[in-house]
Amino acid sequence: MAITTISSRELNQDVTRAKKAAKNGPVFITDRGKPAHVLLSIEEYQRLTKQRRNIADSLAMPDAADIEFEPQPLTIEARPADFG
Repeated sequence: MAITTISSRELNQDVTRAKKAAKNGPVFITDRGKPAHVLLSIEEYQRLTKQRRNIADSLAMPDAADIEFEPQPLTIEARPADFG
């Protein structure tokens, strides 16, 4: 995995270069010499976020209404207690 660092100015001048570099690894974008943003391919972003996403995080997202969630019905049956 290659890590690329470019300035905000370079990004503005050549977005295509940054997008191509993101296919090979993260692209750190600097503002005044300090890392400010990271550009990732969508595949890498999805790989990273799948491991950490839970239902609470998903519901907190602005587009939570677009998430399909159909839990299976839960049936709970009473049984006699076994004290033996």
